[in-house]
Amino acid sequence: MDFSAPLLRGTLVKRYKRFMADVVLDDGTAVTAHCPNSGSMLSVNPPGAEVWLSPAANPERKLKFTWELVRIGDHLVGVNTNHPNAVVAEAIASGRVPGLDGYETLRREVKYGRNSRIDVLLEGSDRPSCYVEVKNVTLRRDPGTGRDAEGVAEFPDAVTSRGAKHLEELADMVAAGHRAVMVFLVQRGDCVRFQIAADLDPAYEEALGRARALGVEALCLACAVTPLGVHVSGALPMDLDSSAS
Repeated sequence: MDFSAPLLRGTLVKRYKRFMADVVLDDGTAVTAHCPNSGSMLSVNPPGAEVWLSPAANPERKLKFTWELVRIGDHLVGVNTNHPNAVVAEAIASGRVPGLDGYETLRREVKYGRNSRIDVLLEGSDRPSCYVEVKNVTLRRDPGTGRDAEGVAEFPDAVTSRGAKHLEELADMVAAGHRAVMVFLVQRGDCVRFQIAADLDPAYEEALGRARALGVEALCLACAVTPLGVHVSGALPMDLDSSAS
């Protein structure tokens, strides 16, 4: 997924009210940007960090910029949770996600389950339909804060009852004879494996365990993140049978 317009670089002053961030652009202009991330953003919102903003396409929009990226250490991290579905769909359509290729059609945001929408629905005449749920992953904790935490991507960064509900609905699709895949998309390039942040949300770890036991598959994808765009770079190994301590 390429950004539709050049991004502007700045420095984060603070994030507040969940969806707002004060930023000073490189030219000295102070702006308030939309923060398209409802999570805690644990580990990816330190004041003083380099950030990248996209200009609003609609000149009438109240907030003229959207927060897209933040630099943590030597790496950029994608914080916009509106992009993962497009990033994963693009990778699947181009055949870069082994196991999710070969389907005849790909549709996004299709109604299913209990008043929900599946992120990606793959269909083919010679195989069961495949329901793909995508979760954005940005959390990487400092060494010493979790079991072997250096280089480990984790999800979620806060309690997510909605995420647990999605897992139940994926399991329902498997029970109905379909295929269901939970995709964790890591929008940062400094992690070597993935695990569930069970200390932050033990209920989600339990829900994922139940879903996997019922046939829901799990897959973790890494990304190459630059000011030009966000693209799937390959798979990350997962450690789903042990928790962060």
